[in-house]
Amino acid sequence: MIDIDKATELARQVKFVILDIHGILTDNTLYYTDDGVKSECFSLVDRIGCMALQEGGITVSFLTSKVSRAMDEVGKIYKVPKELRWGTSAKIGKLDEYEKESGLTDQDFCYVGDEMIDLGVMKRVGFPVAPSDGAVEAKSVAAYITKAGGGKGVVRELAEFILKTQGKWDDVVQKLSTSGLA
Repeated sequence: MIDIDKATELARQVKFVILDIHGILTDNTLYYTDDGVKSECFSLVDRIGCMALQEGGITVSFLTSKVSRAMDEVGKIYKVPKELRWGTSAKIGKLDEYEKESGLTDQDFCYVGDEMIDLGVMKRVGFPVAPSDGAVEAKSVAAYITKAGGGKGVVRELAEFILKTQGKWDDVVQKLSTSGLA
């Protein structure tokens, strides 16, 4: 059972959100054409979530086992800088490296993951989050579980939650409603 007061307290501290790709920005489904070309479906609602976080002063990064051409294209659309699109299976090592580089600590991070391979980072960060359709193991360590499932607005929902707890939501809505999503 999620303690919403505890989740709110943890979300107030967030300065940096790290997103797993598969199961967070996608619904974990792969599509193949008859020619063997693979594709995935990403939610544009989550694009708005990424942009809202960034507008609210929160840095967003992708962390997945391998950087792909698709991840780079989605990163461009979601406005995640290339240097923050990380591809490594050593997720804890990447967190350590970035903390050393940036001066941020575990408590400053939110990590959104859905599977066993995400548990190490989820157990370390200040605000671990899982989607509603994530693995039981991920949900058991999450401080917050979104109502949305993977690929269905997880990041948009999370952005609203974090930014509201930090008192930034109304300003972000105002800015995005007048500046657009260019």
